[in-house]
Amino acid sequence: MAASVRSFMMQKVILGKSLINQSYVIVRNISSHQLFIDKFGDPRLVLRSQHVELSPLKPKQVLVKMMMAPINPSDINMIEGTYFVQPSLPSVMGNEGVGRIVEVGSDVKGLNSGDWVIPEDTAWGTWQTYKVTSDESVIKIPNDISVVSAATLSVNPCSAYRMLKDYVNLQAGDVIIQNGSNSGVGISVIQLAKEWNITTVNVVRERPDLDSLKQSLQNLVPNFVVTEEFLRTPQMKDLLKSLPARPKLALNCVGGSSATELFRHLDQGGVMVTYGGMSKRPVTVPTGALIFKEIKLFGYWNTSWNRKHKHDLCRFEMLSDICRLIKASKFVSPQCEFFTLDNYKAAIERATDGYRSGKIVFQID
Repeated sequence: MAASVRSFMMQKVILGKSLINQSYVIVRNISSHQLFIDKFGDPRLVLRSQHVELSPLKPKQVLVKMMMAPINPSDINMIEGTYFVQPSLPSVMGNEGVGRIVEVGSDVKGLNSGDWVIPEDTAWGTWQTYKVTSDESVIKIPNDISVVSAATLSVNPCSAYRMLKDYVNLQAGDVIIQNGSNSGVGISVIQLAKEWNITTVNVVRERPDLDSLKQSLQNLVPNFVVTEEFLRTPQMKDLLKSLPARPKLALNCVGGSSATELFRHLDQGGVMVTYGGMSKRPVTVPTGALIFKEIKLFGYWNTSWNRKHKHDLCRFEMLSDICRLIKASKFVSPQCEFFTLDNYKAAIERATDGYRSGKIVFQID
């Protein structure tokens, strides 16, 4: 789909404004500060910094000034070489973020200087100050939401949205259960479920700062927050009895015994969707759950969904819906710690901390 059509679709869904004519200026003598790798390995060792002079714009290119870009688990895995997508090396890192267009090529339609854009696909290279890129490689979004909300829009909120929409026909009053509830996706699930009147049972690991973690989640007004250990107690049975129904959907990003516990609490014919494996342990399925409870298993990968629905209106409607909730203060941005590109080593160290709370974000602009 041409960028002009895609931009128009997004504009129609989100902005409802007519296009504005824009003069075109060719880029010259601009240097980009980039974080890149030329080999896979430990992110603390292989991630490097460089300054590169940008080439002039071609007719169908735009110059994007990056504003913010988070460090997601997929970024760490990509640097390690363990992610399913492995870019050709050397490569600038960063899968998610938001930038502002500062120049457009002479043949670009539907994008103008000042527009905010997010990457259309993964491995885009958001950890840099400027990027010259094809007009078809970006999606225009509203510029009346916070920068941090825009920078963290396309991965966690969209993953939560799709998993709640695509696998079970959830209705108001239904119940879901999820582990990793303090993750970016987990927090997004809590907020979307609240908006759609879906009850959530949110599972977290035992950890040194458990009380403060529970309090931070309670600020989002979830229904229940319990530990993995609590799932195996008689009190969990009492909790389930207090619910209007047993969970229809389980969302798993941990694997191992944590996933097994989710199986145990699903309703007859329930569905479990796995979108991560933080424990690095396999998902072990009890035979009885498959045969007698007819539990169904699925996997979700946000990159795959985006590629399959690259030109579909449902993608832009989803982004529009999430942006609407953000503007209505019904979907808040995650708790963040900010780092500059110059301080990238400290940022990577923080991002790989096992008990880190919140999201690590490069504040570029």
